[in-house]
Amino acid sequence: MIYGDVITDPTFPPLLTGEKVSKDVDPFIKAVSASMMGCDPGTVFYAEDSDTLRAAFTLAPELPLKDSISVVHALMLSLADSLGALGPPELAVHFVWPCQFKVNAARCGELRFKASTTEPDSVPDWLVVGLTIPFVRPESIEPGSDPSQTWLHEEGCIELTVPQVIESWSRHSLVWLNSFEDKGYQAIQDHWRAKCDSIGSDVSYPSDGTFVGTDGHGSLLLKREGMTSIHHLIDEMTP
Repeated sequence: MIYGDVITDPTFPPLLTGEKVSKDVDPFIKAVSASMMGCDPGTVFYAEDSDTLRAAFTLAPELPLKDSISVVHALMLSLADSLGALGPPELAVHFVWPCQFKVNAARCGELRFKASTTEPDSVPDWLVVGLTIPFVRPESIEPGSDPSQTWLHEEGCIELTVPQVIESWSRHSLVWLNSFEDKGYQAIQDHWRAKCDSIGSDVSYPSDGTFVGTDGHGSLLLKREGMTSIHHLIDEMTP
């Protein structure tokens, strides 16, 4: 809904349905609970909060968890596309494995995800992907006190609103979800890697080593002392 130039509620594209929850409700927890009760896939739960974007996407995978879990990286790409379309031209959005965002080189939000099963070879009844993006710096935090963390309004996105980004994220998500459905992780892997600026660098999470890339399921490949190990994306699910 739009009054003048201000979007007060996001409008969702066909195939998706919006479900607003109050500010004191976690839309991710709400989406998980609703999915357990048989919620329709394609429902996007979002909080009535102008300071922080908090939303959750409900999905019904048709593939085993080991193949479907990497859809979370498709939803990261859709958020990057949204900010690229709505934000200032100089806004730089990058990814941190498994599902964190950086804006202009500082941490700015994340995805979390949970499925009905943790068994890699089982097809989940449901998969929920939650998005959190901070817009407004809390008054309790002094400007510049933590250069590793930022908020969208601190990065030149002062005119952006939470409903605008939710609406754009949902529309871009359909594009990436269609690509993922057609070709799996291969359809998004190169795009995700291009946004992950720590590939080839030493990392400390999930353990010390050199981040050499991702495998065909979105899991992290870590090289240490000449040996390469795999850190599975499934293990990063919210308990």
